[in-house]
Amino acid sequence: MKMGIFERLMTHAVLITGAIFILFPVYIAFVGSTHDAATIGRGLLPLFPGPYFVSNYLRAWNVGTGGRVISVPVKIMLVNSLITALLVATGKVLLSSLTAYALVYFRFPLQSLFFWAILVTLMLPLEVRIFPSYKVASNLKLLNTYWGLSLPLLVSATGTLLLRQAFRSIPRELFDAAQVDGAGPFRCFWQIALPTVRPNLAALFIIMFIYGWNQYLWPLLITTKVQMQTIVIGLVRMMGGPEALVDWDLVMATAVMAMTVPVLVAILAQRWLIRGLTESEK
Repeated sequence: MKMGIFERLMTHAVLITGAIFILFPVYIAFVGSTHDAATIGRGLLPLFPGPYFVSNYLRAWNVGTGGRVISVPVKIMLVNSLITALLVATGKVLLSSLTAYALVYFRFPLQSLFFWAILVTLMLPLEVRIFPSYKVASNLKLLNTYWGLSLPLLVSATGTLLLRQAFRSIPRELFDAAQVDGAGPFRCFWQIALPTVRPNLAALFIIMFIYGWNQYLWPLLITTKVQMQTIVIGLVRMMGGPEALVDWDLVMATAVMAMTVPVLVAILAQRWLIRGLTESEK
């Protein structure tokens, strides 16, 4: 059904209005990161960037400490967050693809029970099992390590369900023909299943990367050294308590840099994300 000029104008007007509401707070944070803390503290923040862009970002990137903020350099926190997010996303994609492949192409006792057990884990997020998870991580000496930040977050029932549906859309005849030619289960998985569902893998990786990047509760518990804190934890600690004096110029510069990486990942991989979430036929 072809839309008329009025319908197209209304559609674009709604989209532009929504974009303005979403992007305006981000723009204000960017503007605040280019002014000094006194201007922001007096409530005189203008709508245009100021003269402290370079100095504020360099101070946050290399030092992370201002007159009222004591933190670590943003570059260290960004590296911690990046490594954690990559480990979480890669581990989730790998484990979810193996689990989904086994559920679709193998027949074994209690298969339905295992599938429903995976579904039940959707009702048991990390927050529910936070104390036993912390106890296990502590006993395994994983505190203040990248593995401690990422391992409890690797299992994903959502990823398993997404890839299970993608694998089920692959014709079974492809695997039967490969097995006739002598291909084993792992070769079928590596050379047929994974290349066929590549958009779904990319979409899952992007979603889980952002999920790992935005983690707050688990990194807050598992890290006791400031050198291991992620960008989300560092940003919250920079703001202090309700009565604390805050260097808002550094906080806003840190917030802008914290948003940059996931935004770039989402923009650069937008095509794969849309394909992975919308394609139903292979």
